Amino acid sequence: MWQKVYDELKDCGFMVMAIAMDTAEAARPFIEAANPAFISLIDRDHHVSALFNMVNVPEAVWIDEQGRVVRPAENAGWYEGFRSRNRETGEMPADAAERTARAKQIYMDAVRDWAINGVASKHALTHVAAQGQLRRPDDDIALAHAHFRLGNYLIRTGHNDRAQSYFDEAKRLHPDSWNIWRQTAAKNENGFASGPDFYKRVDALGDRRYYEQVKIDELP
Repeated sequence: MWQKVYDELKDCGFMVMAIAMDTAEAARPFIEAANPAFISLIDRDHHVSALFNMVNVPEAVWIDEQGRVVRPAENAGWYEGFRSRNRETGEMPADAAERTARAKQIYMDAVRDWAINGVASKHALTHVAAQGQLRRPDDDIALAHAHFRLGNYLIRTGHNDRAQSYFDEAKRLHPDSWNIWRQTAAKNENGFASGPDFYKRVDALGDRRYYEQVKIDELP
C-alpha cells in the first residue's frame, strides 16, 4: 500500500519513512520480504512512540518540508473490521471487509492530496489545529516508556528474569499502548502477539475502538 503511494508521489518530493515498533528479530524478515524502496527502520526501544505519543500500529505523522507536524500521530486509515472476523476461519463479513478497504482508500487519497497540494490540501492542518489534535503524554506515560526501555536493556544484557517486572509496570502505567503490550507479549509461531491473549484484551475494550477514529471526512 505505502509502496504504491510512494511510487506515485516520490517525484512530488514525497517520502515515506516506515518505522517498526518491535525487535529486529521480529521485524527484519517482514521488511526484507517487502523490500520497500522507501526508508524502513526498526525502533526496538520505541523512541518514536514516545516522541509522538503513538499507541498502536499502523499510525502516521505527516511532516512537511520545514519539519512542521501537519497531522499529529493518528491511525493510518485502518478500521475495526478485524473485530468481526471469525476467529477460527479468519473470514471477515463482507460489509466489514468493504468498510476496512474503504477506510484505507480514503486515507491514502488524503495522503495523495496533501503530497500534491501541500498547504492548500484540505487535509493539511494549521499549526493551531495540529496542536489541538495532539495526544499529550502524562507523567505515567513517560515513566512507562522508561520502564519499557529498562526491560529491553535487561533483555539485551542477559537478565531476562528481571526484565518482566519492568515490562509489567510499563503496561500498567500505559494501558492504552498496544505497542508496548505487543512487543512484550508472548508470540505465536508466526512471530505475532495474537491469539487468545490478544483477543481477550481486544474484547475488554467493549465499545471503545482499537483503531482510533481519524478526523478525515467520510472515514468510518
